[in-house]
Amino acid sequence: MDVHVARLSNGLTVLTRESRHAPVATFWIWYRVGGRDEVAGRTGISHWVEHMLFKGTPTFAAGDIFRQVTANGGTLNGFTWIDYTTYFETLPSDRIDLALRIESDRMVNARFDPAEVDSERTVIIAEREGHENDPSWHLDEEVSAAAFKVHPYGNGVIGWKCDLRAITRDELYQHYRTYYQPGNAVVVAVGDFGTDDMVARIERHFGGLPGGGPVPAPRSIEPLQEGERRIELRRPSPTTYYQSAYQAPGAANPDAIALLVVDAILSGARSMGMMAGRAPMGQGSRLYRSLVAAGLATSARSSFALTRDPFLFEVNATLRAGARSEDVERVIDEQIGDLAGNGPSEEELARAKKQLRAQVAYGTETVTSQAYWLGQTEVVASHELLSGLMEAIEAIDREAARKVAQTYLVPNRRTLGWLRPEAEQQ
Repeated sequence: MDVHVARLSNGLTVLTRESRHAPVATFWIWYRVGGRDEVAGRTGISHWVEHMLFKGTPTFAAGDIFRQVTANGGTLNGFTWIDYTTYFETLPSDRIDLALRIESDRMVNARFDPAEVDSERTVIIAEREGHENDPSWHLDEEVSAAAFKVHPYGNGVIGWKCDLRAITRDELYQHYRTYYQPGNAVVVAVGDFGTDDMVARIERHFGGLPGGGPVPAPRSIEPLQEGERRIELRRPSPTTYYQSAYQAPGAANPDAIALLVVDAILSGARSMGMMAGRAPMGQGSRLYRSLVAAGLATSARSSFALTRDPFLFEVNATLRAGARSEDVERVIDEQIGDLAGNGPSEEELARAKKQLRAQVAYGTETVTSQAYWLGQTEVVASHELLSGLMEAIEAIDREAARKVAQTYLVPNRRTLGWLRPEAEQQ
């Protein structure tokens, strides 16, 4: 991708890309703050601040952002993950200045009205309780917490309920003032505009904002795991769930690309669409053939995400009624062990690469999804990762895939969890 990079005097990083296929433009702002930056007692604070930035400034009252963007024919959203908080607006290109006004304003002028803080506390606790209705969500939370002894990734994004009840308005505001500033942000614009003109507009709206002080970096570095950890949960559940999580490298590590290929070999290429769910699992993938087609599971998948710090390579399965958990675990271990010992077949490798090529192409069709991937890769490593992604994937051979499976997908680096229905006997 032909991407123009600029940096304002206050530290704001600016990525722009012209795309003249339609009179549409998208504007994203990425803050380098998420679950990674939270300490005990304040988990979930970044996600809460994300909500509060929709709750009004002296210029845009609560609800005005949604009303004005939709009235101008646009769409918008915001979301938080372990590595970032981001907001975007996609509009007709002749109205994109509305997005710049919104984001430059709420970067410094969010109100954090005490009544809105209390109201949103109720909303976020209800959001968490909605997740708690899903048995597999409990398993994921427990496995993640056990997989990380010290790194904040183990706390997830939404936060522990005790923290959500205790966080104060002043703590939220201090978090906002510390992290939501030009020096800790990346803006991305893609669409129907001239590069010089767009950079000048961004400078006009953001250049005068204070850069902010230094942002504290997490001190905790997760130590290398030296033995398997196991989780056993008993909860109301219609079936049994399996999840294993292996310590895996961050996006800047060259092994990350080979693990994307291994993920595609195990369960099909991950959807690259913006905020899209997983694509249906490939029926030629190893986990589908050995678990779903074999009648042991109703679903099975692997997953590997590009993250700033080392995170997890995961395998999940939902057992079919009557299937034995020891059979499912044995089959998964056999498939991973074979990859680590023998590597993929040439056919498997070619199919995985073809699926990944398709997902990259489909997932970057629109200006909105292009901007998403430019910003996401810039935050976790560099936007150049995206432009070189397909070349890096094509360079992965059978031995590279075998080597990363042998290095990372081993029991000593694994946290393995089972969630069984309460009535099930051991």
